[in-house]
Amino acid sequence: MNEILHIFDDLPTFSKLSPDEVESSMDRVLEEARAKLDALVQSPGPYGWSNLVAPIEELLDQVNRAWSPIRHLNSVRNSEALRAAYNACLPKQSAFWTELGQNEALFRAYESIAEGKEYKRLDAAQRRVIDNAMRDFRLGGVDLPADRKARFKEISQELSQLSSRFSENLLDSGQTWEKQLTDESCLRGLPESTKALAAQLAEQRGKEGWVLTLDFPIYMPVMTYADDACLRKELYQAYMTRASADGPGGAQYDNTEVMDRILALRHEMARLLSFDNYAQYSVATKMAENTDQVMEFLTDLASRAKPQAEGERDQVFAFANREFGMESLDAWDLGYYAEKLKQQRYHLSAEDLRPYFPVPAVMQGLFEIVGRLYGIRIQAVDGVDTWHPDVAFYRIVGADGEDRGGFYVDLYARAQKRGGAWMDTCLDRRRTSTGLQAPVAYLTCNFTPPVGDKPALLTHQEVITLFHEFGHGLHHMLTRVNYAGIAGIHGVEWDAVELPSQFMENWCWEKEALDLFARHYESGERMPDELYERMRSARDFQAGIQMIRQLVFSLFDFRIHLEYDPASGARIYDILREVEDEIAVIQPPEFTRFPQGFSHIFGGGYAAGYYSYKWAEVLSADAFSKFEETGIFNPDTGRDFLTNILEVGGSRDAMDSFVAFRGRKPRIDALLRHSGIAA
Repeated sequence: MNEILHIFDDLPTFSKLSPDEVESSMDRVLEEARAKLDALVQSPGPYGWSNLVAPIEELLDQVNRAWSPIRHLNSVRNSEALRAAYNACLPKQSAFWTELGQNEALFRAYESIAEGKEYKRLDAAQRRVIDNAMRDFRLGGVDLPADRKARFKEISQELSQLSSRFSENLLDSGQTWEKQLTDESCLRGLPESTKALAAQLAEQRGKEGWVLTLDFPIYMPVMTYADDACLRKELYQAYMTRASADGPGGAQYDNTEVMDRILALRHEMARLLSFDNYAQYSVATKMAENTDQVMEFLTDLASRAKPQAEGERDQVFAFANREFGMESLDAWDLGYYAEKLKQQRYHLSAEDLRPYFPVPAVMQGLFEIVGRLYGIRIQAVDGVDTWHPDVAFYRIVGADGEDRGGFYVDLYARAQKRGGAWMDTCLDRRRTSTGLQAPVAYLTCNFTPPVGDKPALLTHQEVITLFHEFGHGLHHMLTRVNYAGIAGIHGVEWDAVELPSQFMENWCWEKEALDLFARHYESGERMPDELYERMRSARDFQAGIQMIRQLVFSLFDFRIHLEYDPASGARIYDILREVEDEIAVIQPPEFTRFPQGFSHIFGGGYAAGYYSYKWAEVLSADAFSKFEETGIFNPDTGRDFLTNILEVGGSRDAMDSFVAFRGRKPRIDALLRHSGIAA
């Protein structure tokens, strides 16, 4: 194997990234890429891997290197100047990639390789690159006549801008809202950790008392623990109306027209490519064979989960009536009384677990777990330029001492940072003329930050989120594929890309794994067995309700893309109500505007693909069942998962990779068992 290039030789320099220089630098990068591309396709040929595909990968890597830190900073250190620069670059980026997909000369060059003698001499991964390229050319409109190509390009550019506007409206609307409290009695019921965070926020903003925001480390504890129902309602209404005319900031951040336009353009794009709708277009690059299979999968899972979810709902209602005299429950009451029931039934609160999950110990435990599974070591690296003092950088070292990859970790919620948790790519693994470029990832979360002199203490759900995102990161970083287009997460069917992430969550529930890191932040004592048993017993608490919630999201997303009709428009809320009437067990208030904040499908990459979470959960649960059979740290099973799933990336069909690991096709039984639902 060629020597791995030093992982830190060409990392982004975030502190030197000036918004004023962003647009001009991107212009230079794109201009150079176009010039190199023109030179390649104008060469006389014949074309092959070395004189076409490899140089194309090189020039695209240069584009990605320039754009990756800009895209990332826009999410984690958003400012007015950077936002303006980012939005100025977006249409130029979109135009470049659309032109690439519609370049007929380039398409013919790839076609000559696909149909020529050299194709048979290529290895399986190289053939996969060629096959994917031929598919993507057609999905990019290479076969369209000139006028329709031009329209396709216009649509692509406008969609990129609308997606950015959707995310900006959601961020700005949410950060517009805050509530200052000076009477501590209003905070009755809240954990001390949440009150301390609210006090810290008030101090940082130059205010007295406590400040509540819609960031998750504040919002969720209020909804779960605050005794004041009016306070819960106020936060719930603000959160569930973000980016709508009735929400924080009002009409200036309203995403209604943005959503309608996005759906119209996606439908038009799909029709240009001869698909009936955008859902068909989306499924063309996924494991699912067609839209009927997706709908059948979701409706079947809903029929299995709904009876359990109804029973769970009725238990909460009966409990609230019996113990608290509540005649009815509103949406902002459900989490509160469900938590009361959970505490009565299992004598367990999320706050009981928090002291056992200090961030330094959790990180070290996570690294120890993947070390045991995959024979790797993870080491902190000092002196790497980052975008915030809280950000750390780590390297992954293989058993033979080689650099397998590196990653940035940005854990805590703060102003100017997009909500949620995600993994994104910084550098891709690929073969260069001087060696192998090691992959680098961004791992971003929005956890409760440290308060005072205490280390940051995570909830168990936050631990699960960290493991989930790190699973994505391992998929990207542990690849052995040397071609960027199919290395790591690239080229993996979107409804399989959540397999490694959801798979990692399982170790958050296993005593043998928790004993490696679940230690009290003051005493250093391990989590007591009886506390662990209570946590494990509560694992399936309201699992049916949670599954139905995800299925409502999935069906809503798929149907608004599947059933879009230009004559009747988007019908966003009509379809949402139909889905909720059919499968939801708890009806939200009329004032909620959930779609305006559904960033996965309007601001991210999950359009007509949110079902992927449940689809991949079938794969991940079944994959973990092999560890349940052989031992959660069985080295042979860990090596099998590494070599058959993580290392192969997108170099083959996801189903082939799963079968290579599991020895058969996936079964739904493990998912139902893990969710406490009868098969």
